[in-house]
Amino acid sequence: MTATTELTAPTQGTVKHAVLAILALAVGGFAIGTTEFVTMGVLPQIADGLDVSIPSAGHVISAYALGVVVGVPLLSFFVAHLPRKGLLLAFMGVYAAFNVLSAASPSYRVLMVARFFDGLPHGAYFGIASLVAAGLVSEERRGRAVASVMMGISVANVAGVPAATWLGQHVGWRATYLAAAALAALTVALIAWSVPRTPGNPESTGRSEARGFFTNPQVWLTMVAGAAGFGGLFAIYSYIGKIVPDVAGLSADTVPVFVLVLGLGMVAGTFVAGELAQWSVFRTLLVGSIASLVIMLLTWVVAPHGWLLAPAIFLVTASGSVIAVNLQIRLMDVSGDAVTLGAAMNHAALNIANALGAYLGGLAIAWGFGYRSTTLVGAGLAVFGIALLLWSAALHRRTTLTSAR
Repeated sequence: MTATTELTAPTQGTVKHAVLAILALAVGGFAIGTTEFVTMGVLPQIADGLDVSIPSAGHVISAYALGVVVGVPLLSFFVAHLPRKGLLLAFMGVYAAFNVLSAASPSYRVLMVARFFDGLPHGAYFGIASLVAAGLVSEERRGRAVASVMMGISVANVAGVPAATWLGQHVGWRATYLAAAALAALTVALIAWSVPRTPGNPESTGRSEARGFFTNPQVWLTMVAGAAGFGGLFAIYSYIGKIVPDVAGLSADTVPVFVLVLGLGMVAGTFVAGELAQWSVFRTLLVGSIASLVIMLLTWVVAPHGWLLAPAIFLVTASGSVIAVNLQIRLMDVSGDAVTLGAAMNHAALNIANALGAYLGGLAIAWGFGYRSTTLVGAGLAVFGIALLLWSAALHRRTTLTSAR
C-alpha cells in the first residue's frame, strides 16, 4: 500500500460536509494551540498559586513539550492500524481529562505530571487529523485542507491565548485549564457529529512504521531542515518581551501589540502556505526558508527603529508558518508506508524547533551579543535549513537517476 493510497482511502464514496469536518478538526487545533501557549501567559499566577519560583513554574511548559516529543513516536507506533475517527475522539478525550487534572492539581508535582501526559496526544492528534483532512478533499486541495487544520493553532495565538490569559489573570490559573478542557470536549462532540468513519492502515504495524520512517534519509533531512527553519521564529518569539523595549526602544506596554502581530503573522502564513502547497510542497519549503533568511536579516536592520519592527515581526511568523505547514505535507509525502508516523512527527520537530530556537537565542544573549542578536541566530538556522533542503533535492535526483537506469 502506498502513501497516496492510504491518504485517499477515506474518500471512498462521496464524503458529505467535508468543510464542517475540517472545521471540527481545526477546533481541536484551536484547543491544543490555546492550551500549549497559555501557560506562558499565566506563569506568575501558577508560581504564586503553587508557591514555587518562576523558573520552577517554567518547567511546566517544558513538561508539556517533552510529552509532545515522547507521545508522537510512542502513540504512532501502536495506533496506525486503528480507525482514525476513533483515535481523534480518544486523543481529545484524553486531552480534556488531563486539562481537568491540571486544573485540579493540588501540588506542583501533580501539575508537572498532568502537563506531561496532556502533551502526549498533541502531535498524534495533528498527524491523524491532517491525514483525515487530506482524505476528505481532492489531491490538489489537500494542502489547503492540512493548512486549515493547522490554522487552529494560528487563530489560537490571536484569540484563544489572549482570552485564556485574561481569564487566568482575573479568575485564576486553574480556570484556564478548565476552559481548555471545555474546548477539547467541544471538539469531541464536533468530530463525533461531522467527521466520517475513517479506517486506518490495516497492514501497518508499529515495527513496520518505525522501520520505514527512521531508515528513510529524506525523512531525517526534512525534519531537521524544518526544525532549523522554524526554530528561527522561536529564537525571536521567545525574547519578544525584551526585544521590544530594549532594542526597539518602545514601552513595555506595547509588547502585547507585538504578540498580537506575531499571531496575525501565523494566521496569514498558514493561509498562504495552503495555497502555495498546491504549486509545490518542496519548492514552497525552499522558498519559505530563503524568505525566512532575508526576513531575519531585515529584522536585524529595523529592530532598533521602533514601530518598523512590527511589520518585520509579522513576516517572521508568516514565513515560519509557511515552513511549518509544508513540512507537515512533505513528511506525509516522503514517509512511504509510515505515513501515520510521518504526519505526526512534524509536531515533534516543531517542538524541538521551539526548544532549539529559544536555547540558541539565549546563548547569544548570555554571550553578550544582546537581544538583537536573536535575529542573526534565526538567520543562521535558516541557512542551515536551506542547505539541508538542497541536500534533500540532490539526493532525490540521484535516487531518481539510479532508478531510471
